[in-house]
Amino acid sequence: MNDQNKELKKAGLKATLPRVKIMEVLESTVIQEEAHFSAEDIYKELLSRGENIGLASVYRVLTQFEAAGMVKKHHFEGSHAVYEVLGDHEHMVDIETGKVLEFQDSDLIEKLNKIANDSGYDLVDHNLVLHVKKIDS
Repeated sequence: MNDQNKELKKAGLKATLPRVKIMEVLESTVIQEEAHFSAEDIYKELLSRGENIGLASVYRVLTQFEAAGMVKKHHFEGSHAVYEVLGDHEHMVDIETGKVLEFQDSDLIEKLNKIANDSGYDLVDHNLVLHVKKIDS
């Protein structure tokens, strides 16, 4: 059983051809610089790979993946919805170019957990987006 089938089964989803192919596209983007893709981007990539999966199916599968906790949907600074495979990182959006940058900071996560704990809660999820502007050199 390949990795996509295992992930789908773990999430309680059957390994249908559209789900497997869409997960392949999402996972192949993890190693690329740009890891946030719209449903249309995924659809175009599927077409370029010779896959016959319609745009409506892409939207439907992404919604299922989101509900199963396999991907996260974002609406960055005036953009349409984009999706990414879940990961341990935060986001910064360049307000001038719209470029989305990712970063990791374990000290920040520890601080967020402490804030929640000090208030009597466990942090189960968070959504942090920094809106940034390039410093003139």
